[in-house]
Amino acid sequence: MVKKEAVNFGKYKWPTKSQRYKKTHHEPVRTIITRSQSASSGSFFHRVPAEVFDMILDKLSVRDISVLSMVSKDITRTVVDYISTLAWRNKTVIQHFHQPSYLEQKSTIEHYKTLGILTKVFFLFCIALITAPHLSTCFKHICYGQGGVLLIPLQTLIAGWDELECHRVFNFLCELTNLLQKIEAVITAKPGWHQELQLRLFCRQVLLDPRPSQLERQFWLVQLLKPLPMVSQAHLLFILYGPLRPEGTLGWQDLVERGLPHVALWDLAKAILVLFDQVEVKGWTTDSMLAVLEELTVIPQPWHVENVARLLVLCGSNLCYTFLASKALSGRLTEISRLIVYIVLVCEKDGYHMNWPVKLVQQISKVFSTAPDKFCFIQELENMFSEVTREFFEFSVAGNHFDNREIFATLSILLDASAHFHANFIHMFLQQELHRFKEM
Repeated sequence: MVKKEAVNFGKYKWPTKSQRYKKTHHEPVRTIITRSQSASSGSFFHRVPAEVFDMILDKLSVRDISVLSMVSKDITRTVVDYISTLAWRNKTVIQHFHQPSYLEQKSTIEHYKTLGILTKVFFLFCIALITAPHLSTCFKHICYGQGGVLLIPLQTLIAGWDELECHRVFNFLCELTNLLQKIEAVITAKPGWHQELQLRLFCRQVLLDPRPSQLERQFWLVQLLKPLPMVSQAHLLFILYGPLRPEGTLGWQDLVERGLPHVALWDLAKAILVLFDQVEVKGWTTDSMLAVLEELTVIPQPWHVENVARLLVLCGSNLCYTFLASKALSGRLTEISRLIVYIVLVCEKDGYHMNWPVKLVQQISKVFSTAPDKFCFIQELENMFSEVTREFFEFSVAGNHFDNREIFATLSILLDASAHFHANFIHMFLQQELHRFKEM
């Protein structure tokens, strides 16, 4: 009787000694190569001619290339070399953004979203897999054209990236453009250097202005300011958002010599609000923000008081109160009284309701804990109204004909402002007394 061989599926059968040394037929060639074998003998893609591999990539979409680049280190290098060619950039980067139809505009937006995915893949994987020159070449060829012209907006490429990824992008951008060194050179130079405008345009058009949300603008602005000392932070903030003169230069002395309209200070106020809105950012506190604002108002010399007051009005109630309350706690009553008088003047000039400075004074008075301290504050404020009015009158008498007209007009506005302020202040006081009387 012949013994049937036991069926033993799924188990490995060790060969006998004779089977190990006896070879009767050729085994099939292995097609799957392990990582260690690939390192020594070369992967499948190494055996494909470069021209053939480029033809394969030509047939793939940008999204497919992004996925393919994540397969291995070797493929990532090959893809970087491929997209670094001028032919690929001319084919992929759309030069004309004014599309005639909505569908074409939508298609262009989707196209750049896929380019953003490709860029993200390289920033996250190439940092670990590729040397800095490869990554630099990749970034330059994707984002920049000839002469360093930005072809693809940075915010389009990194839309939706988290904070850690954006930190990497910022660090690499600083390394690529020597941004921090250029900032230091501009800040340490004398005001009026032509490089100020170049720095302003680059930082605002590439990093700051295109941001769709305030949190994103805050992130990039904080990245620019954080490495600098407090005085340099204020200096850079002025360069980026300070008022421009008609000829295109920064109005350093204009803020010192005369009062400027609210349009000239609006960009600066918005930038300050961006920083003040979320003060829990790492390395950024309310005290640091107030210190920067304090330094800002003395660059290059102490500003005209009306400009300081107008900037505080544009910054809104919270920041204005915090700024003045910090001075009140430091005992600087004369300084905050003069600021409040000019805030009242600015509100009258720019058409703000006088209830706003009245409520501001009421809030600041609560900083003082005792009734004598509150009375001292109100008395100092009233004395300052008289002093500023007398100063304007003396200037109008001593100035030339043109200055007389301008200063006299300001004096008239100040008198109206004082009357409106005190009328609203007394009205508020009477309302509070009436309310207390009803509660009794």
